[in-house]
Amino acid sequence: MTEGGNHVPEEGDAAGEDEVPAEEKRSEVAEKEEEKKENGDSRVAVPEQAAAPGAGEVEFAHPEGGWGWVVMLAAMWCNGSVFGIQNAFGILFLSLLREFGSEEDADLRFKTAWVGSLSMGMIFFCSPIVSVFTDIFGCRITAVSGAAVGLVGLLASSFVTSLGPMYFTYGIVFACGCSFAYQPSLVILGHYFKKRLGLVNGIVTAGSSVFTITLPFALSHLLERVGLQNTMRVLCILMFVLMLAGLSYKPLLPVKSSQTRTGRRCPPLSQIFNLNIWKSLGYRIWAFGIPAALYGYFVPYVHLMKHVEERFGPEASKEVLLMCIGITSGVGRLIFGRVADYVTGVNKVYLQVTSFFVIGVMSMMIPLCHIFGGLIAVCLLMGLFDGCFICIMAPIAFELVGPDDVSQAIGFLLGLMSVPMTVGPPIAGFLRDRLGSYDEAFYLAGIPPIFGGALLCLIPWVEARRKRREKEEALRGEQDVTEKMIEHEKTLEHQKAQEAAGESVL
Repeated sequence: MTEGGNHVPEEGDAAGEDEVPAEEKRSEVAEKEEEKKENGDSRVAVPEQAAAPGAGEVEFAHPEGGWGWVVMLAAMWCNGSVFGIQNAFGILFLSLLREFGSEEDADLRFKTAWVGSLSMGMIFFCSPIVSVFTDIFGCRITAVSGAAVGLVGLLASSFVTSLGPMYFTYGIVFACGCSFAYQPSLVILGHYFKKRLGLVNGIVTAGSSVFTITLPFALSHLLERVGLQNTMRVLCILMFVLMLAGLSYKPLLPVKSSQTRTGRRCPPLSQIFNLNIWKSLGYRIWAFGIPAALYGYFVPYVHLMKHVEERFGPEASKEVLLMCIGITSGVGRLIFGRVADYVTGVNKVYLQVTSFFVIGVMSMMIPLCHIFGGLIAVCLLMGLFDGCFICIMAPIAFELVGPDDVSQAIGFLLGLMSVPMTVGPPIAGFLRDRLGSYDEAFYLAGIPPIFGGALLCLIPWVEARRKRREKEEALRGEQDVTEKMIEHEKTLEHQKAQEAAGESVL
């Protein structure tokens, strides 16, 4: 896909250019290249007839470092602060129960659990809207504005005195701000890295693991010393630093032109709602396969702490399990992020398939662990492959739709993910209240990841068939051009022969 204004002739244009001499074509191409370099375009579109066979656009040269390392650290802070706070909601959950009622109140537990589920769900539900804002206003403005909104939401939550307003301040305002701050951190990395994109995504997403390990201990200490309200005010510092981090998102890739033919500065509808991503069958399978897997994916992360209390007693070291998941998740993101750089094309999907299968099986293993050490082993494996799933989402999106459409591709995927992430944990809590234990909930939670992983196995086959079809169409197009050129040369020779015959007669 070319950038705005770079016209690439279709096959039908070839006939209209037949009468242009080859030397004039080459000079026109050279002039166009010079114009594009002067205008700052990062890509050069060359007509098929003038290019060598098999040659395409000249790709944008990614720096693979430089200021990109600063951007990587800023994006790492974004992932850490956003998902560190979200993953530590289990600690805040107990404080909310004590603040607004009793830990033994089943109805209050259900209502309070919806605060965390709504917050996590809204981060992903807003993503399609965030992708549109990112395309129009850029990564920097979107991220800084989102962090500011998140700061306001979290600060307002610290003054709430009942559970009802918490749904709005924490579940909606704070979560929407986090969504606007989070997604640009994934998109901006593609401006600076390509060969190292998997490794960089692994390092960036490892930020949430670092915060997930450390934040629960810090929150427990703060809650004991200063209380729930002041703890939330301390967390506002993370969001303020996130605003400063968003200022580093300097874009490098050319921005799609929003100038309409009438001269108005209004983005076209095709830019607001990018339908190109849905033309890819591989992307459609990916965008619906991952949400299908997530109906059970996050159930252990939400309800594991309460399950441990019921099975091993309230004195059990629940924080150790969170620490195990956080440590191995960070290690998994670094390892599999680097591995993804060596896996060609959409075959990276197989890494996600493996992670879903392992997490599904480990979810089913949780009720079978009657020894705390066995539960630690399960959490170590879950964390390792959770890191695998998370770190390669952006590289797969770049492979399926390309850098021009990746913002909305990631946005719509995260938006579809919001439904299972919001609905899954409350359903598991409902089953526990009705059946008396979490065992059945964990057994059922293992089924969707396995089903979703099996569905993703279709993507490499679909993409291979698409590339084979495109290659055949390109070959047929080249043959048609060649035949037209031969016919054109024969016509010229025939005309020259007729002219020579006329001159000889005279």
